[in-house]
Amino acid sequence: MEKNNTKQSYHTVAFYNLENLFDTVDDENVLDNDFLPEADRNWTPKRYEKKLYKLSTAIASLGTDETGNAPVIIGVAEVENKKVLTDLVHSEKLRAFDYDIVHYDSPDERGIDVGLVYQKGHFQVIHSESIPILLYNEEGVRDYTRDTLYVKGVMHGEDIHVFVNHWSSRRDGSAETAHKRIEAAQVVRKKIETIQDTEFDPHIIVMGDFNDNPTDDSIQKHLMRADLYNPMEKLLTIYKGSLNYRGEWNLFDQIIFSTNFFNYKKGTHSFASADIFDDHFLTNWKGRYEGTPFRTYSGRKYLGGYSDHFPVYIKLKFNQ
Repeated sequence: MEKNNTKQSYHTVAFYNLENLFDTVDDENVLDNDFLPEADRNWTPKRYEKKLYKLSTAIASLGTDETGNAPVIIGVAEVENKKVLTDLVHSEKLRAFDYDIVHYDSPDERGIDVGLVYQKGHFQVIHSESIPILLYNEEGVRDYTRDTLYVKGVMHGEDIHVFVNHWSSRRDGSAETAHKRIEAAQVVRKKIETIQDTEFDPHIIVMGDFNDNPTDDSIQKHLMRADLYNPMEKLLTIYKGSLNYRGEWNLFDQIIFSTNFFNYKKGTHSFASADIFDDHFLTNWKGRYEGTPFRTYSGRKYLGGYSDHFPVYIKLKFNQ
């Protein structure tokens, strides 16, 4: 009995880039033409269902060894719409956890959004909003990207503020696009300071696919201050990360939190550990890409995997 009580006091908070979780229905408002049954990628209902099954298997397994429960909060990226998130949480592997979702449509050119999935028995939403990241090119034309999702909720009686991010990609070069991620960092930082101005010692979690590593300027110089801690800084090595590009590991997927999660007062949550969820079943098992994330597509070639990213997570202890 003692062991179960110990497990029940630990809770997983995770982030997972789901790699193009699109449904199979044509939406004229988004660029989903690659993900339709008649497209080159042959994105059929059967393949969609298989991806939902695989993603839900991964999420249901995330942190369960330590907590005896699936994650209580999961931030997600690369979802087409609310429907795909609804399908995910109602899938066979996840429906028992009674998840709910927070989702807003973003103006992103690729038609992908971020979202928050949470167990209603552990987290209750007080407020949510979509925060636009306003980017413009040299001609003053807006470059549409994902909004950042902000959710304030109550977890086991404690107020917690959660930001879910998916910052601009490096597709046109890391240095050439760095200003976009810096702008996103500054927007999130400003919102954090607004919260700090109106609330005493707020508990804040900033998670996402930042398309930058923990050591890059957007994170180090524009987001981080003495009030935040990034446990992911210690996890990135030449042998380990959350995604692998041309043989090199990166840790673009991160969960950062306010330093008051190091307090151990009764009725609060405190930080216990952080990790990359890179269990064997999520990886390529052999060949040139052995050990890297087993993805759904490589270009237009269907592989049938989970995602091109590993999930990341932190474990929080509820102090009773």
